[in-house]
Amino acid sequence: MNKQLICERSRISRLLVGLSLSLFGLLFLVQNSYAKLEIEILEGVSGAIPIAIVPLKWEATTPPPSTLPNTVVSADLYRSGLFSPLPAEDIIATPANGDEIRFAAWQALKNDYIVVGKISGDVVDGYEVSFELFDIHTQQRLLARVFPVKPGDLRHAAHRIADAVYERIIGTPGAFATRIAYVTATGTGDNIEFQLMVADADGFSPQAIATSPEPLMSPAWSPDGNRIAYVSFEKGNSAVYIQNILTGSRQLISSFKGINGAPSFSPDGHRLAVSLSKSGNSEIYLHTLGSSEFTRLTNHWSIDTEPVWDSNGHYIYFTSDRAGRPQIYRIKVTGGNPERISWEGDYNARASISPRNNKIAMVQGSKNRYRIAIQDLENNRLIVVTNGILDESPSFAPNGSMILYASKENGKGVLLAVSVDGRVKQRLVLSEGDVREPAWSPIIQ
Repeated sequence: MNKQLICERSRISRLLVGLSLSLFGLLFLVQNSYAKLEIEILEGVSGAIPIAIVPLKWEATTPPPSTLPNTVVSADLYRSGLFSPLPAEDIIATPANGDEIRFAAWQALKNDYIVVGKISGDVVDGYEVSFELFDIHTQQRLLARVFPVKPGDLRHAAHRIADAVYERIIGTPGAFATRIAYVTATGTGDNIEFQLMVADADGFSPQAIATSPEPLMSPAWSPDGNRIAYVSFEKGNSAVYIQNILTGSRQLISSFKGINGAPSFSPDGHRLAVSLSKSGNSEIYLHTLGSSEFTRLTNHWSIDTEPVWDSNGHYIYFTSDRAGRPQIYRIKVTGGNPERISWEGDYNARASISPRNNKIAMVQGSKNRYRIAIQDLENNRLIVVTNGILDESPSFAPNGSMILYASKENGKGVLLAVSVDGRVKQRLVLSEGDVREPAWSPIIQ
């Protein structure tokens, strides 16, 4: 196997361009790509905050949906690992505003907070959703909002409520009204069909935005959440595309001879960082969208790959084996000498940068075991937050609280999420089949 093929197809033996050997060497067995991802809470925080999410009073002229918004809000807060919503069967009353709340009764149920509200309007012209958050102990109203909702968007409205409640109580923005991208495949042997999927962050509303008989990999979101850049092997060699999720239109970005991989959008959405070997070796290039311009950023005999922008657009972080083993480096987007960032361990790759640029998630390998580690750039402290054997493809949530990643469990590909302190853990799995290559979207309004 030559060096280029190793670089393209194996993160385990060398580096990869956006996908581990497991995607190519292990067959995905997905019976139904459109099945939603089921979320299972593996670990939560001891002493999760008790909260009552009262069903919003339905004042709309049309029948309510089968899944009411309060159910979605409760599920969102529960899967954060930080909240313990009151079970639906224990809801003792359905107040729609603060004047109707009997605080003593809810306090007797050992709740700290309560959410109440109502929904008016109709399915034709849209709805108006109003809600309030109260501290049960002080009886103080902490939050009150009213916003319009388009027909069919009640579930998204529920995610927005959960985001607002999470931010008011925890102090950081929620990330429930976001989406995730991931790769699945259907079939076996020579009949595998790969699909690039997009779904809500809770696994609902999955849709295939690209389908190919050859591997798809390395999805990367644009800052506005409307486009995804990815790598496809549909024409035999790797190629980078950008696809508009809303219109379905697709644009070929690069299909040079050799490696075309690991796309990453700049924070302003105007440029793309990619790994190309068109000069003979895998290097980092910057491409200005809408032009034919590719500016070479690195120049080294080593393999430089997996570029990712910081949130300010000042630096590109990337993986390189220029020190003999894969490590994380960064370089200014204006060029210059790269700076080595990771020092602990002999294998660190596939960086994901937190929104505040203060943490890096990476794949850390040791003795044929690959786990997700987080390095704090402010104090240079590194902690390993997962315990799998083949954990890969970390992706920070847009609020920096969680990391989505791929792994293997009992021979099956699953997605997992872990909090940055390692205390909250979730599993996202298809009812049948494997799933890989996750990417968390930005916050979408």
